[in-house]
Amino acid sequence: MLAWFCALVVSAGATAVHADDGGRLDRIRKTGTIKIGFPDASPPFAFLDNDGKPIGYSLEICEHVAQTIKAALGLATIQVRHVPVQSATRIPLISNGTIDLECGTATNLPERHKLVSFAPTTFVAQIVLVARKGTDVDVNDLSSFRGKAISAQAGGQTQRYVVQASARDNLDIRVMAAKDTAEAFLLLSSGRAQGTANDDAMAYTTVANAPDGDSYKIGTKGLEFAPYGILEPKDDPAFKKVVDDAVIGLMKDGTVARLYTKYFESPIPPRQINLKLPMSDVLKRTLARPTDSGDPADYQ
Repeated sequence: MLAWFCALVVSAGATAVHADDGGRLDRIRKTGTIKIGFPDASPPFAFLDNDGKPIGYSLEICEHVAQTIKAALGLATIQVRHVPVQSATRIPLISNGTIDLECGTATNLPERHKLVSFAPTTFVAQIVLVARKGTDVDVNDLSSFRGKAISAQAGGQTQRYVVQASARDNLDIRVMAAKDTAEAFLLLSSGRAQGTANDDAMAYTTVANAPDGDSYKIGTKGLEFAPYGILEPKDDPAFKKVVDDAVIGLMKDGTVARLYTKYFESPIPPRQINLKLPMSDVLKRTLARPTDSGDPADYQ
C-alpha cells in the first residue's frame, strides 16, 4: 500500500507541476483549499450530525481523497470547504467552478458525461417506491400509481425515471419535484403525494428515521440500477486522474468497505438508527473491479 501511495504522490505531483493552466490541481495548490459540494439531507451518504457537522459515506470518501490531493501536491495543509448543494444545482456548480467535487448521491448517467465526469462508482443503488401502508397502491408496481402523485428529488435520476416511465406507459402520474430527500418524504407523509421514488438506501434511512416509520411500505423490487459516483469537472484529465487513483486506492486498501460498515451496518446520527443493510453483491463486484462507466449493463 505504501509503495502504491508513494507512486501516486509522485505521479500526481508531476502532473500538477505542468498544470499551470487554470486546472483544478493548480487552483487547489495555489489556494490550499478544495471545495466539496454535498447534499446536507441525504443520509447515509451526506448529511449533518447532531452538531451540524457534515458527515456521510460519500462525503468521508471525498475527505480521504482531499488528503491524498494534499500529499500529492506537497501541501502542508489543505482546507476542505463544504458547500451544500441540491440535485438540481450540483452539476452547474461543478461546471462553473464553485465546487471542485460533489460527494453525495449523483447517479452516473451517460447523458451527464456531456457536462461532468465521474470518479469510479462507490455505490450501486436501486430505485424503489415508498407509500403509506393501507393505501391501494403496490410499491412494486409503478402502474398502480396511475393518475396519482409521486414525489422525487428535482434533477435526480428518480424524477427522470418516473417521468419517462409514466409517459411511456400513459400512467398520467403527477411528479412532484422536491429539493431533497427530506422534502420528497414530507410530500408523502403530509398526504400531498401518494408515493415517493427514491434510491433504496435513502428510502430505508428516511423511513427508519421517521417518527411513524412503521406506517410506510418500501418496494422490494428495484425499478432501475443507479450507480453513484463522485462528480468531477469535465475536461480536466490531470485532476480526474488524481481523484480516480485516490478512490481506487481507497477501494483496494479496504477503506471504502470500512466506511460502508460504518454508515450502513452501524448506528448513525441523528437517531442512532442502524440500517442493517449488508453490502450487495453488485457493489462487491464493483469495488473489486472499479469502473466509472454509466452503462447499466456494466453493473449486472
